[in-house]
Amino acid sequence: MNNKEIYINNTLTGKKEKFKPITENFVGIYVCGPTVYSEVHLGNCRTFVFFDTLVRYFHFLGYKVRYVRNITDVGHLVNDADEGEDKIAKKAKLEQLEPMEIVQKYTLNFHEVMHSFNTLPPDIEPTATGHINEQISMVEKILKNGFAYEVNGSVYFDVKKFLESGNDYGELSGRNIEDLLAGSRDLDGQQDKKSPQDFALWKNADDSHIMKWDSPWGVGFPGWHLECSAMSSKYLGNKFDIHGGGMDLKFPHHECEIAQAKGANHEHPVNYWVHSNMLTLNGKRMSKSTGNTILPFELFTGSSSHLTKSFSPSVVRFFMLQAHYSGVLDFSNEALIASEKGFRKLMNAFDLIKHHDFVEQHIDEQQNSKVESLCSSCFTFMSDDFNTPKVIASLFELVSIVNHFNSTSWSISNSTFELLQKTFCGFIEEVLGLENEITGNSSLTNQLIELVLELRKDAKANKNYQISDKIRDELVKIGVEIKDGKDTTSYTIKN
Repeated sequence: MNNKEIYINNTLTGKKEKFKPITENFVGIYVCGPTVYSEVHLGNCRTFVFFDTLVRYFHFLGYKVRYVRNITDVGHLVNDADEGEDKIAKKAKLEQLEPMEIVQKYTLNFHEVMHSFNTLPPDIEPTATGHINEQISMVEKILKNGFAYEVNGSVYFDVKKFLESGNDYGELSGRNIEDLLAGSRDLDGQQDKKSPQDFALWKNADDSHIMKWDSPWGVGFPGWHLECSAMSSKYLGNKFDIHGGGMDLKFPHHECEIAQAKGANHEHPVNYWVHSNMLTLNGKRMSKSTGNTILPFELFTGSSSHLTKSFSPSVVRFFMLQAHYSGVLDFSNEALIASEKGFRKLMNAFDLIKHHDFVEQHIDEQQNSKVESLCSSCFTFMSDDFNTPKVIASLFELVSIVNHFNSTSWSISNSTFELLQKTFCGFIEEVLGLENEITGNSSLTNQLIELVLELRKDAKANKNYQISDKIRDELVKIGVEIKDGKDTTSYTIKN
């Protein structure tokens, strides 16, 4: 497998497929962003941290990436339904604010949390309210193609007509029309619909509805599913490479996106669908009503009753990446503490490699080969459906080798050391997006420790063992553990 040969588990086909970009060396990626009516929750964070890592890896391999992640600021009704109140408008009434004040407040919260997790900002971050014209235009296309109908100022997608035209509604989620019909609720309160499975493209707004716009069908607002179809096609084209989001969006949101795109443009909009899985807390589903929930800043401050201490954003990010994105991830105090210890070991080795002044000595061909093989495996695992747990396992194998070298001698060639430095540091910083914030192990800190160790070395050379031992003991007290080798002294920051 060469470095640019990536395999992706495509939700649409249920198979792992070789990634073939529509345009060579370019990747178009759309990820469904948050509905900004409350503080961003950890489930969202896991999704966005994973897709940030995916985007980073494409960058690392030299691809030109256009990463689009939207902000939903209208149209998402309570319970993800076609009836009821807009989530943002409802929160605005509760907090006695204008809806756009709610949008601004929680968009800023979202950006702050994402910045804490060291995620790269998307290349484009469109809002639903900023693309009303594009959504109206898409509805008009779908109506013209015969896949929608208008009733009393609302426009609905006609799923039955879509199916009768030879299309598959349910191809992404694996549902069929019989399941949908059997599971549908009665049309109580939705009498305008022909069938329960039809969904809103545009909704008529009564006088009580705060957020509304003029349209060819009267005053109203767009359906929740419509915005992503309109914005992704505007910025990435009618067909693009990767569409991502949480597993909970497969149905109905992403299923409806596919139907809308086919209804408007007569083609499937996306080549690869990628979905991240859910989070649990202490083995149970997160729920505000039961108190089994935790917010990102509660993790960072340790203010949650579920925690015994605070954890840095990089530790939490590292913890998330230790599980494959497609599996359920369980948060617990014990798991985070264990992850923090592993993170420290990884970052100590990172600093050692990044700042090591390498001088080629004798070469152990076996060790040389092993380092090269482990470096190669980082690319192999990351290219195999973005398997971050296996990448991290390879990095830890390299940590063991680096620590061994540091206590004896670096028995690898200059070219292999350069490969190690580029791969190890590159994956930690540029791909996994980890920052060494927990130990305070900055370049300045390293320089100060090394200065003190030089003073200790001079003291030993002058047989002033009392000073030498005192320096060692004082370093241990502040969390710097030193290890004397045959020719060198290494150190590890424990706290």
